[in-house]
Amino acid sequence: MLAVPSKDRGDFVGAGNYIPRAGLALGLTVALSLGAATATATAATTAKQAKAAGTICWSGPHPKLAARISRGVLAALHGRSSVVSVKVDDTVHHVICDYHQDRQYYSASVVKATILAALLRKLMGENRYLSSAQQALAKEMITESSNSAASALWAEVGRHSLQHFLKLAKMKQTVLGPGGYWGLTLITAHDEMLLLNLLTSKNSVLDAPSRTYELSLMARVIPSQRWGVPAGAPADVTVHVKNGWLPYPGKDWHINSIGSFSGHHRNYMIVVLTAGNPSMTYGVDTVQDIAEVINRDLNEGVTAVIPASAPYPSWGTPDEQIGVLPGRS
Repeated sequence: MLAVPSKDRGDFVGAGNYIPRAGLALGLTVALSLGAATATATAATTAKQAKAAGTICWSGPHPKLAARISRGVLAALHGRSSVVSVKVDDTVHHVICDYHQDRQYYSASVVKATILAALLRKLMGENRYLSSAQQALAKEMITESSNSAASALWAEVGRHSLQHFLKLAKMKQTVLGPGGYWGLTLITAHDEMLLLNLLTSKNSVLDAPSRTYELSLMARVIPSQRWGVPAGAPADVTVHVKNGWLPYPGKDWHINSIGSFSGHHRNYMIVVLTAGNPSMTYGVDTVQDIAEVINRDLNEGVTAVIPASAPYPSWGTPDEQIGVLPGRS
């Protein structure tokens, strides 16, 4: 199955004038074809047992919670025409969900998180800092999902460094888009979860300043692009999000949303990728229906939540004008 990308949101973490060392960029590429947390041997066994039982979520310490989320997500998908992949990793409740995590989708603007990560990694290797011009482009690309900024940084990072980042990040299922078509990068829920884990956990690929910088931008995404996985999350958590939306080849909307949630004793990540949507609004509704189930069950008893986004006037306009796709007439 094929799918397409979306946009992100972010919020600033750190001092106002802080310029981090650049870290590894998350370069997701274009392709024409159709998340994963490291688990212990016990968790792996639990996962196999859960899948054998027909569930999509599992947890050693909280099996009932995992079963409830599984039922809720499958119920939210019932009757929807969307093709969907879901990945969840909650390090507090030790809940992992996996629904078609290896299916590929077109990234659309979701790949912008990878572009920035790859840039940061490249600068790390060169022992350099982000320039003022790079900072301006990064901010526009993540918080406003600027396509011109994405194209500029995609070219500046270069395919070699983008691919090197993917190799370091072990994002083996991600295929960079051809030429300048960053929005046609093929992604999977599995690889997007690897990216979120790199941004939220200590690792050798991205240093702490780089991770903090990118997450700060993802926490400051403009309101019209804050839809998706934040729906139903506690109002007091910090949400870092990036979304993407693109119709392929014209009416098959690919709607994607990735995000991490932290603060107030919470630490989890959600990836929802979709295709086969007749409109952008339909796809956003699919993503938000799923997210509301996950956020509700992982935060039992919380009443003050982030509401699902209502349509904005800008919805329905592709976030990238790709024209005639490579290899197609």
